[in-house]
Amino acid sequence: MPATAPHPSGHRDSSWARPPLSRAAIARLVQLAGLINIVTAVLPVRHGRMAVLLEFVPVAGILSARAATAAVGALLVYLGTGLRRGKRRAWQLAVALAGASAVLHILKGLDVDAAAVSAAVLAMLIAVRHRFHAVADPRSRWRALAALTGFAATGLVLGFLEIAVRADRLVGAPGVTQWLRHAALGLIGVTGPVRFVHPLAAEAVSLTTGTFGVLAAVAAAVLLLQSGARHASRTEADERRLRDLLDRYGGEDSLGYFALRPDKDLMWAPSGKAVVAYRVVHGVSLASGDPIGVEAAWPEAISAWLADCERHGWTPAVLGCGRTGGTAYRRCGLDVIELGDEAVVDVGTFTLQGRPMRTVRQAVHRMRRAGYTCTAVRQRDLPAADLAAVVQAADAFRTGKVERGFSMALSRLGDPGDGDCVLVLARDDRQRPRGVLQFVPWGPDGLSLDLMRGDRTADNGLTELMIVTAIEAAAALGMRRVSLNFAVLRSVFARAEELGAGPVLRLWHRLLTLASKLWQIESLYRANAKYRPRWQPRYLCFPTARDLPRISVAALTAEAFLPAGPAGRPQEIKRSPADRPLPRTEPAQPVGAGLADS
Repeated sequence: MPATAPHPSGHRDSSWARPPLSRAAIARLVQLAGLINIVTAVLPVRHGRMAVLLEFVPVAGILSARAATAAVGALLVYLGTGLRRGKRRAWQLAVALAGASAVLHILKGLDVDAAAVSAAVLAMLIAVRHRFHAVADPRSRWRALAALTGFAATGLVLGFLEIAVRADRLVGAPGVTQWLRHAALGLIGVTGPVRFVHPLAAEAVSLTTGTFGVLAAVAAAVLLLQSGARHASRTEADERRLRDLLDRYGGEDSLGYFALRPDKDLMWAPSGKAVVAYRVVHGVSLASGDPIGVEAAWPEAISAWLADCERHGWTPAVLGCGRTGGTAYRRCGLDVIELGDEAVVDVGTFTLQGRPMRTVRQAVHRMRRAGYTCTAVRQRDLPAADLAAVVQAADAFRTGKVERGFSMALSRLGDPGDGDCVLVLARDDRQRPRGVLQFVPWGPDGLSLDLMRGDRTADNGLTELMIVTAIEAAAALGMRRVSLNFAVLRSVFARAEELGAGPVLRLWHRLLTLASKLWQIESLYRANAKYRPRWQPRYLCFPTARDLPRISVAALTAEAFLPAGPAGRPQEIKRSPADRPLPRTEPAQPVGAGLADS
């Protein structure tokens, strides 16, 4: 199983700690009250109580109260998520529904005990009102109103039409106004004034109107509590400040340069000496890598970011931070688990000699004998025409329309601001472009792999040729380390191969092997391991284990493994990298030449 990051010395900061009666506990109590509503709405009413109640409330009113109690209970259960995240609107709805529950319990069967529970929950919510202050998306109220109106209007029209087509089977001669009233009351589960000759017709109308009434209420509640997205709104001044920090501190983390992605927003420390880059996806504020800047100022930036999450009701999470960053996030209250390892090659000690490098050495020699050549050049040193040809080739080599990458991808190629990026260009014996790699700067003496594209009709060994060329050229460019791909849960595969691996580890290895058939987890590890890298662990930070499913969906969406809605799509993203080694495929017509010699 993934290892937990070591505990740092000293106490754990309370930036994300819970008070004795936390919002999570309050949410559970509200959900429990909701479950009580649902259960009591299903249980039969005591005979004695029903006789007393019928003196004051008609049977239709009692049945409507029972249905409403169940619906309110379901909504209270749903509101637990919003309450846990401190949303003010969730609290407002919970107060209204708890008060309504106390009344409904009396109306549905003089259930004083259940009414007392609802009243106690109402009192608790009022007493802890200061805990719920997360602001909502201003657009959500209009979306909720539109959904409520749309579903309700649809149900009203359909109910009216169902009555109209049965006009000759009604008891008496109710007018059109009575038809409308009957359909409108059906939306809230109340029996209207129209009577039908056949009870089945009445049930059909009630089912239609009641269904759309429930849809209207549920859709409005969901949209009202929906977390707002925040699109990156950095200014040119922010960009300059970020680049200045990268110039001075970019060597601390190989993922630092990826903070320049246009879809990442920035949360600055009050001192301006450190910053956290993040993006909001499905209510999760997703940061990546370590904070950038002076390490002593990291807690300021992290605390500001967590306060922003608290203010908006977002769940904070960090993808792929290093050990130092993980320690800083843990001190600020987040939990940390190992996510995988980053492959880092030491340029000074890298060699193709020796038996362990035999596979790579043979692949490189085979490609060179076939006439393939590779060059590594800074982007700023390429003429504009050649750079345009590289961009065109990379676009042609991309497989599919899905653009992947977030935490370890720049998602652009050929931008004038990325002149320090290193491009590795592969050509065949006829000087046709066959592959492109892009490495972003990792401080003054390192490179971090960003983009990997290749012509899938090229000979097998293209990836090895380009990677080896990049490592061999790195020394001449003044580099001493090169970061390759990230291998998820690498330690599981490595330890499973060791002597004495236990049954739990072997079972975990088998599960990951099966998952690799879909997500290429193991193949990516093997592709990195052949270069004999140094493995550096990367971590996932999160508030509680309960948040992991939500964070996983947000992370997969950000990396484009899951589709994002219109509000969740990044803006102005030009390009993104392939995220796996180049596989061998069936031959096809190669892309035409267009890349001149550099």
